[in-house]
Amino acid sequence: MIDVTNQPPPLENYNLLSSDPILSEALVREGAGPVLEDLQALGRQLGTAEMIAAGAEANRNQPILKSFDRYGYRIDEVAFHDSWHTLLGLALVNGLHSGPWVKPRKGAHVARAGGCFMLAQIESGVYCPVSMTYAAVATLKHAPDAAAAWLPRIYSRAYDPSFKPVAQKTAALIGMGMTENQGGSDLRANVSRAEFYAESGGRRFYRIHGHKWFMSAPMCDAFLMLAQTAAGPTCFLVPRWTEEGTRNAIHIRRLKDKLGNRSNASSEVELEGALGEIIGEEGRGIPTIIEMGNYTRLDCAIGTSGLMRQGLAQAVHHARHRRAFQKLLIDQALMANVLADLAIESEAATVLAMRLARAYDEEDEAALAYRRVVTPAAKFWICKRGPAFAAEAMEVLGGNGYVEEFNLARIYREMPLNSIWEGSGNVMCLDVLRALACAPAAIGMLLDEMHEACNADGRLRAHVLKLQERSRQLDEGQARSFVRDLVVGLQAALLIRHSMADVADAFLATRLPGDGGAFGLLPAGTSVRAIIDRAAPAMN
Repeated sequence: MIDVTNQPPPLENYNLLSSDPILSEALVREGAGPVLEDLQALGRQLGTAEMIAAGAEANRNQPILKSFDRYGYRIDEVAFHDSWHTLLGLALVNGLHSGPWVKPRKGAHVARAGGCFMLAQIESGVYCPVSMTYAAVATLKHAPDAAAAWLPRIYSRAYDPSFKPVAQKTAALIGMGMTENQGGSDLRANVSRAEFYAESGGRRFYRIHGHKWFMSAPMCDAFLMLAQTAAGPTCFLVPRWTEEGTRNAIHIRRLKDKLGNRSNASSEVELEGALGEIIGEEGRGIPTIIEMGNYTRLDCAIGTSGLMRQGLAQAVHHARHRRAFQKLLIDQALMANVLADLAIESEAATVLAMRLARAYDEEDEAALAYRRVVTPAAKFWICKRGPAFAAEAMEVLGGNGYVEEFNLARIYREMPLNSIWEGSGNVMCLDVLRALACAPAAIGMLLDEMHEACNADGRLRAHVLKLQERSRQLDEGQARSFVRDLVVGLQAALLIRHSMADVADAFLATRLPGDGGAFGLLPAGTSVRAIIDRAAPAMN
């Protein structure tokens, strides 16, 4: 038998939070300090070999559509692997689907962001229904009677995977079906129509006919979706079961064969007179459901930041143990440059994602402006950096990184999704311009956010002055470069104020000039080992 040598041990049985000082610092700084112990417990559990294996198993055993039962009756059910239920149950037990709404308090959204940041590292597929349920609460509050009926089960932490009417369940999850095949992001092109059916106690019900091109996690208990009424696009809550206890007319055509996110089912559906309850004002469905979209966009930035962290942790762990040319990889100068550059990108994403989460804990004018502009901006740039980041981290592992038994291949396949889901890059950048046009004072508030750091570094000060000048006449054709520069400026300011000087200096030297190319281009003299040591996963 050949002895296997020079292979790193698996990165497992470690605490995803205590091993990550950057996340720990950000959580305390942004207000989640009082629940840090609970998050430590979640980080410990997610880092176990069992949970890491569950994430891999869930992706190897993809959901299966069962359109009919053995007698030929239509059932439209999707079967998930036990690992999916294990991970989703853990997310609910820890309140990642609704915690900030149940106990609104300072730091509640930040604490949830930290939990989701760690969950995404183990399995992003279960993050989808968790995110949609969390985001749906904001939209459901536009219909108090519907909210009163659904929120008690949405708030429950007792995961219930059974497929039956929600009144018979201990907990409920909410999904979303926005896009149709002829429109995609152009929601006004939706053709599904809704016809008034009945009214009961102030709640108005319609029959919906049409289709949805993407409806993720189709075993959720209800879905927010758009349909046309005489007044225009309107938001509806469409349950899988009617209140009479019959299956609603939501027929799953097929499950999408996706690049990544394989543990999660994404479906195409037909609505053949499906019963739906109106949410919000008739004809105002797009702004009603977009409120849900803002929270899921926040989760895109959080999720990608978490995936970056896991990619970095795997790369550094590998380099600490693997020898090449008589040295550990981590001691090779060029490899150290790459790892330090990845560490800088990961930290910049993390600190901005947690700062953005804090804006969802606050209700003052500055916080509302911050999240209205920075949510789409952060989603654009953090998620846009994700695929290149994952490719570089995968390359650190060489051939092992390209093999499905290692999680870098799964992370690489996962990365593009957050950039596409909830609006692709162009949609995000145009949304930033729209937000600034509607609230001209917002740019001033954002520049004020960078003011203290500008006084500490002339490079950022010059960058911000250029941003200020460009903001006076925004050019749609240059929206991507403007949004990139805005996000990079915010990240630089956060790093100057809160990170070690070596990290901030290297970020300013390489990101402000607009270099979005390969990693490993840090200038000579950068303290690469100090940067790596700060970011390296600390083992138990």
